Amino acid sequence: MSGSARRRDAAGALPGATGIILDMARVRRLAEFTLTVERSRFYAVLVPLSSPDEMESIVRARKAEIRRANHHCWAYRLTSASGTILERSRDDGEVGHPGRVLLEILRRHDLEGALVVSRIFGGVKLGVGGVSRAFREAGEGVVAPIKPSSPPTPGRKP
Repeated sequence: MSGSARRRDAAGALPGATGIILDMARVRRLAEFTLTVERSRFYAVLVPLSSPDEMESIVRARKAEIRRANHHCWAYRLTSASGTILERSRDDGEVGHPGRVLLEILRRHDLEGALVVSRIFGGVKLGVGGVSRAFREAGEGVVAPIKPSSPPTPGRKP
């Protein structure tokens, strides 16, 4: 599990980021994507989120919906009333830190909402790198129809 919060000034800029205004795109509707890798199935869902307290009920609903899933990894980003960006992720016991991978997807696409990926184990171990790649591919797959192209983040390599 990882989490962080960054404080913005009154204009919406991060300290030290002069002239940069953060304008995250809010997820407006539910989107789903399914991926199969080496017989493991990954079910990704991108949902609107208005408060961190909602995350527990979203994950609980996914667990009820996809009961055979061994892991329900998630991440969220949203802006609080005070202008702080709230970020949190959870790996749910999965190897390869997929919660962090999902959080990076939300950051890269500047999205405000929740991303949950549930995995049903298919009998083939993917390894740490394979698990991370599969969760990344599932997360990107659900985000792609919402944000078909995103400009590269300044200061980051593509």
